[in-house]
Amino acid sequence: MKLFILILSVVSVLALPGAKQPIHLKKSIGGRIIGGDIARSGQFPFAAAIYTTTVDGNFFCGGTLVTDQWILTAGQCVDGVRIFTIHLGSNSLQGSDPYAVKVSADTYVLHPDYNIATLDNDIGLIWLREPVPFSDYLKPVDFLPFAEISPSSSAMAIGWGQVGDEDPGIVDELQWVYVTSLSNPECRIVYGSQITDSMVCVDGNYNEGTCKGDSGSPLVQIISRGHTVVVGVSSFISQNGCESTDPSGFTRVYPYNDWIKNVTGKT
Repeated sequence: MKLFILILSVVSVLALPGAKQPIHLKKSIGGRIIGGDIARSGQFPFAAAIYTTTVDGNFFCGGTLVTDQWILTAGQCVDGVRIFTIHLGSNSLQGSDPYAVKVSADTYVLHPDYNIATLDNDIGLIWLREPVPFSDYLKPVDFLPFAEISPSSSAMAIGWGQVGDEDPGIVDELQWVYVTSLSNPECRIVYGSQITDSMVCVDGNYNEGTCKGDSGSPLVQIISRGHTVVVGVSSFISQNGCESTDPSGFTRVYPYNDWIKNVTGKT
């Protein structure tokens, strides 16, 4: 059985007692999110880049804008955070994109059953003090899922996380990659009983998938007329590293639809 690890990305260098050291495997050639492509402008207008400040230091996560004042992310990305600095409306974290919007927040809602040890119910929400202005480059995801993501479904994983095990740090441009969902019994072959009904694993072509810094980022599907549905929230990777062929892990969104709607008012 393989273990999974959190995929928060450290923005400032930390030296925490007992902290796990990164696992270095062979370097991929030309990798992105892992093995993906750079997103085009406006392709994922709901994507949120989240810088967090905690008592332990500064970390980076991704997220999904679900209304003009709420961002969906992982529970591990909000637990104990003092302040969030959030970039919206631009695929680039640097530069002077005229469509970029930068906001600060200090209020979040962590799922009441979040378990930091097992990553069960790894889901949270961030509240923005003021509504953000929408544009072609900044708008909420169209829908929460209408049903569970089924095995062998195609989806897109996105994020600003590491592009390889030996390439530490987030990247400047948003990346995306096609992945395919697995059944939970298939995922348990790799991770064992750690996989609960609230989780879903995905596989890419060979080693494509998520990496450190992608935690909280969405797994999305495109439905009729180009509408986007957020079906997962990036949660964990294998302790064997991003470039292993082990599947990437997400929190399923569908079981939390009512909770998300009750908190955010999203219809």
